[in-house]
This record gives sequence, C-alpha cells and structure tokens, in this order.
Amino acid sequence: MGSELIIKNLHANIEGKPILRGVDLVVRQGEVHALMGPNGSGKSTLANVIMGNPKYEVTEGEIWFKGENILEYSPDRRARMRLFLAFQYPMSIPGVSVANFLRRSLEAVREGNKPLEEGENPTGQMAKRKAIPPREFRNLLKSKMDLLKVGNEFINRSINDGFSGGEKKRAEILQMALLEPEIALMDETDSGLDIDALKIVSESVNALRGPNLGILLITHYQRMLNYITPDFVHVMYEGRVVKSGGKELALELEEKGYEWIKQQNEVTADA
Repeated sequence: MGSELIIKNLHANIEGKPILRGVDLVVRQGEVHALMGPNGSGKSTLANVIMGNPKYEVTEGEIWFKGENILEYSPDRRARMRLFLAFQYPMSIPGVSVANFLRRSLEAVREGNKPLEEGENPTGQMAKRKAIPPREFRNLLKSKMDLLKVGNEFINRSINDGFSGGEKKRAEILQMALLEPEIALMDETDSGLDIDALKIVSESVNALRGPNLGILLITHYQRMLNYITPDFVHVMYEGRVVKSGGKELALELEEKGYEWIKQQNEVTADA
C-alpha cells in the first residue's frame, strides 16, 4: 500500500486571522490532484501548513502521513519523511551552487525521520551527516538531469540567483526529482511563467509522474492543466474544499468562473 497524505477537518490561523476552516483532503502516491480556487481561498496556506510553516497556527484538525499525525513534527522532519513543497516564489541563495545544495538536501532526506533523542545533541550544533560518495551523487544527478533535459551549466550556478521564472521552477523540479518525495505539494508552479516556460516546466512534471509520486498541484488557472492532466480536481472557497471531481471540473470552472462556486456555496449555506 502506498503512502497517503490525509487531512482531516484542518483549521489554521495566521496572526489570529482564520484562513483554513475545516479542510478535508486525501492525496495518495501515484495520484495527481489539482487544487483550484480564487485568490485568498487558502490554497497556499494549506501547502504551508502541511509542511509545518511556523507562521501558521493550527487550531483544530489533523494531518496524517505514513500513518503518523505529523502536526507536531518540524518542517525538516516532514521533509525527511519525503514530503516536498515547491514554492510559488523560490528564494535566491547567492554563493551556494545548485549542485552543492542538492547534495546536502539529499543527505538530509536519506537520514530518515528519526528525531534526536533528548540529550543526544546537547551542543545544539547540526549533527554530522553521512556523506554521499561523490561518484554516486554525480551519477544520480546526471540521470535526473537527463530525464528533465537540464544542462550542466545549470547546476553550477548559485541557487535561483539571476534565474528567470522558468529556471527557478525547473530548479525546484530537479530538486524534487533527486529527493524522490512520496507526496509533492506544488504551490502555483505556473505563477510568473510565459507559455513557453509553462510547457517546459509541465513536461518536467509529467516526466516524474508515476506510482511512487503523489502530487497536489495548486493553481489558480486552468491553463497548466492543459499540459498536466490531473486525476482529481478540488475547489477551495473560503478555507474549505467545497467541490471535487475529475478533470472536467477544471474546464467547468474555466467556463463559469469562480463566481459560480461562490453562488453554489451560498445556496448550500442557505439550505
């Protein structure tokens, strides 16, 4: 049985303001779920809460992954369990090469999710990690670069420093390919991309699809779903998932707009 990300009745605030108001969702390995909704509906908040962003306060509900309620886990422990978040706006890190960052990230993920026992690391310094043999890393990285059609010049640059929007998103997808998450959250990956960059990024995502990877693809627009066909489509409105269906739901949204969802939700609330 593959891994499942199970979200139950999730409520969350930021600075005391309620954003999530009872989210229920299940994403399994091998599935691609598209999460759509108007601006401010809580889509990006959901991704950040799943990964443990400390800016958000969970007030109710549960997040289960691999049979564990991960609400109290740190973001790095969640990542070592093979959850992954691709950011809407990836940060630049001048002076740190893509290759070095990927290697250290892979070493961290391979540690697994075992937490430090109390008193095991009294200095507070980062524990020394078991290094990946250079040859093994080079071979693995090359295989992923070949899969995603990424050139060698790309990995020697500083992370996202001077990158175009499309290059930033491709760097994150290369990271995702190397770390091999079981569930990946992709927060508005199409944001800021022109049509050519969108096609390239979509091809990279499609190259990674398979039975070992579940994807929650967060998007405001239908256009990315022209290139990445989801198995399921969900619509968020005012902090809840209010409608779910197949890929045809995204087309219906494109035709009728989010005002249609608002009207439907108001009718349901009055019933």
